[in-house]
Amino acid sequence: QLQLVDSGGELVQPGGSLRLSCAASGFPLDYYAFAWFRQAPGKEREGVSCISSSGGSIEYADSVKGRFTISRDNAKNMVYLQMNSLKPEDTAVYYCAADAHDECSRYYSTYYDYWGQGTQVTVSS
Repeated sequence: QLQLVDSGGELVQPGGSLRLSCAASGFPLDYYAFAWFRQAPGKEREGVSCISSSGGSIEYADSVKGRFTISRDNAKNMVYLQMNSLKPEDTAVYYCAADAHDECSRYYSTYYDYWGQGTQVTVSS
């Protein structure tokens, strides 16, 4: 069974950068699509970005396009979310998600069966 561990979240000032990491174990990543979701207090879980199993297809929410970059390193069993120009509205718990699909989806959390535990990102001065 695939297991995911999220890390990298912390307190950062507006305009700053963070890189979130998702460490996967249990299966080779080659056949898994990944996504990053986030959930702020009192709000629904939101899909931020996703990457297909091949890495050839990537999607971003409009709110993060041009600021966030998703990537994967199958050899290291890692998926990353580089976040630049962070804003207070990016504050949320961020979750890595995965499932055995070729294509990814950032719209439906039910598309993914495997989830990390979440990592808190707080953007505040």
